[in-house]
Amino acid sequence: MKLKLDENISRHLAPDLAALGHDVQSAWSEGLLSQPDDVIFEAAKREGRMLFTLDLDLANIKKYPPGSHPGIVLFRPKSKGALSVAGFVREFARSADLSAFARCLAVVDEDRIRVRRPD
Repeated sequence: MKLKLDENISRHLAPDLAALGHDVQSAWSEGLLSQPDDVIFEAAKREGRMLFTLDLDLANIKKYPPGSHPGIVLFRPKSKGALSVAGFVREFARSADLSAFARCLAVVDEDRIRVRRPD
């Protein structure tokens, strides 16, 4: 799976995700730090990459409707500490079939995954 990590998800996760077989880019590696959500979203869309994010604004289905992008995975861990977030994202990527979330909005929290699929 082709993935893009937004600036809120540590770029240091890229090697771990690559080791799981994913093609990973980050906002940091592409010089997109501090860019508006739309810029990061459009870069991910143009590159055909599922976007991993902590940014609630990217879960706006009116602005970013399922089916109009390769997929957005919004992580909602209980702790926002960098190590906790990294572990949370790493475990999700290790255990989930990411292809099941293609073209969808998936909201991943500690207890469940909610998925909005294209209409």
